Amino acid sequence: MYCIKLLGQRLTARDFDRQIAKFHIRVAILNQCTALGIPLTPID
Repeated sequence: MYCIKLLGQRLTARDFDRQIAKFHIRVAILNQCTALGIPLTPID
């Protein structure tokens, strides 16, 4: 949760559906950054 808060402290959208969409975008960005940090190892 701390990493998600680093992307922004609050959700500025008033509509609940838009808040959910913004949260999903933040999670997708966080997952992409995590994936970039995982080294690829060859499978033998």
